[in-house]
Amino acid sequence: MKAIVCTKYGAPEVLQLSEVEKPTPKKNEVCIKILATTVTSSDCIIRNSNLPWWHPMGLLMGIAIGFGKPRNPLLGMVAAGEIESVGPDVKKFNIDDAVIAYTVLSPTKTRMGTYAEYICIPEDWIVLPKPQNISFEEAAAIPYPAELAMHFLRKGDIKSRKNVLIVGASGSIGTTAVQIARHYGAKVTGVCRTANVELVKSLGAETVIDYTKEDYSQRAERYDLILDAVPTQVADRKGLKAQAEKCLTADGKYISIDDGIAKVSYDDLALVLELAKSGKFKPVIDRIYPLEEMVEAHRYVESGHKKGNVVIIVGS
Repeated sequence: MKAIVCTKYGAPEVLQLSEVEKPTPKKNEVCIKILATTVTSSDCIIRNSNLPWWHPMGLLMGIAIGFGKPRNPLLGMVAAGEIESVGPDVKKFNIDDAVIAYTVLSPTKTRMGTYAEYICIPEDWIVLPKPQNISFEEAAAIPYPAELAMHFLRKGDIKSRKNVLIVGASGSIGTTAVQIARHYGAKVTGVCRTANVELVKSLGAETVIDYTKEDYSQRAERYDLILDAVPTQVADRKGLKAQAEKCLTADGKYISIDDGIAKVSYDDLALVLELAKSGKFKPVIDRIYPLEEMVEAHRYVESGHKKGNVVIIVGS
C-alpha cells in the first residue's frame, strides 16, 4: 500500500512517499481503508521532535512515539474511511461501514499510522460511524480538534461559564471551540487576524476582535474563561497569558492548549459528531492536498496561519 514514511525527525522533507506492507487485522481489530486524514499541528511537532527529552511533553512524546527516531515510521492520528476487513471477534462493525477513527488514546496507547491507505486498530478504541450528511473530508477534520477543544474547555469548566474569549479562534481547535462553547450556551468572543474575522463570526462568535488592529485586553469587557488556542509553533504563551490575565473576572480561568496532554474520550467525539449530524457543528477546512503532497501540507500547517483544518485525500 502507499504510505508516507518518516524514518527520522526533522523538516517536512523527511516525509517520503513509499510502498509498505498492508496490515492485517488481529482478532479484535478492524482494517480501515483510509479515504481522508488530516495534518495537525501535533503531527508537525511529532515530525520535527523539537522538544528536549527533559521537557515534560518531550519525555511523554518520546515514550509514545520514540526517542531518536519514530518507533512507527507511519505518522498521522485521524482516519475517515470504510471498513475493509474485520477480525473474527469484531462485533460492532461490518465490512463497508463508513467510520471515523482517532488512533491516540494516551501516551501508552498510541497507534498512529493514518498517513497510509490502510490502518488496523482495535474496535473498542475511538472508532465511530460517520454521519451520512458529512463527507469523508469533513469527517477527517473533526476528531483532532474536537478531542482537544472538548478537553480544554471542560478543564475550564465550560458548562458554568457565561462569557468566553477564544484566542486563535480561526485555527482547527479554535473554530471547533467557538462552536462547542456556543453549544453550551456561552457568549463567545473570538480573536483572530483580519482575513478570518468573517469566518469566526459565521461560526457563532458574537464579537470578533482583529488582533492586528486592537489589543483585546484594553477593552472593558471581562471574561470568565479565556481559551488560548494559538498553535504551539507560533505562540508566545508567556505573553498571551499575561495579556489574558488583564481581563479575567475574579473567578475567571485562563486555559492554554499547552496545559498538559489532552485526555481523549469516545463520548466527546460522539457528542461533536452528533452536533455535526444535526447541523449544529461544521468542521472548517482550509486546504485539501493529495497524499503525494504531504510535504507541502506540513509546510503550510507549520506556518501557524491556517484556517481550520488541512485535509489529506488518501484513497478513493
